[in-house]
Amino acid sequence: MLLRQILYFQTVVDQMSFSKAAEQCHISQSAISQQVRALEEELGVTLMDRHNRTFSLTPAGAHFYNKSLVLAADLERLRRETRRIAQGEQAKLSVGYLRSYGGSQFQDAVAAFSRQYPDVQMQIMDGNHEELYYALLSGEVDLILSDQRRKFNEAYGNLELARVQSYVEIPAHDPLARLNAIEPSDLQHMTCVLIAAEDQQETEREYYFNIMGFHGDFLFVGSLQEGRLLVASGRGFMPVEGIRENVYYDSSICRIPLVHKDRPVLRNYCAFWDPNNAGYYVEEFARMLKKEFEQ
Repeated sequence: MLLRQILYFQTVVDQMSFSKAAEQCHISQSAISQQVRALEEELGVTLMDRHNRTFSLTPAGAHFYNKSLVLAADLERLRRETRRIAQGEQAKLSVGYLRSYGGSQFQDAVAAFSRQYPDVQMQIMDGNHEELYYALLSGEVDLILSDQRRKFNEAYGNLELARVQSYVEIPAHDPLARLNAIEPSDLQHMTCVLIAAEDQQETEREYYFNIMGFHGDFLFVGSLQEGRLLVASGRGFMPVEGIRENVYYDSSICRIPLVHKDRPVLRNYCAFWDPNNAGYYVEEFARMLKKEFEQ
């Protein structure tokens, strides 16, 4: 049994077509059909029931396909580990993102980068704005996704990703949930739930009090999920990160655009990195992150 035969079989199943699989594998349709039949002969079972130009997997074929995916993944990891040992070292990329960010762009960029550069070991941290800022200054991370609270520093790479509407999440049963947009002054009698470590709580409080205009009480949590549980239970409202209005919805929480004097409150998301420490992978990840925000 050849590994190539297994990969051909997987491709035929994935494409649900011998002709499409042959085109993807850069061989003729007759050749890939012969390789799949040779695999069946080696196993002594029928993997596919053929119906003119279509096929369906037999129970044995479905089992073999699922297990072969595990085998292929293990072999790919073995290949990467072997290359890493031979090279004596492994390329690394350290990135950070806002702990309160609820959008999918960062996660999608990480997934895209890992697919294209599987040999690069990614290290990921989260934090609030100040934690990420100091992690970048100290060299703990190579690149961060954060909101812009300071003027751009010419000593660092600054890539604007998106300038978008800000939102707050409030309990769905609160009368304010029926508003189409909400002013900070509408929230002055509600507790503002913020995600921040203990040593960053005062910094976050000052920013949201003085800059964002939230003048009620503040309650701090350690994670986005913890904050949403408090909102759902009616303990307060939570400013949220994320560029898509429908990032998060359920029956207990409502997401509402934040405005000031009827004008949208905008938030600027950026990627920051130190050009002196940056290499190809840092700039490539920044490019992929920008692509995700543009979609």
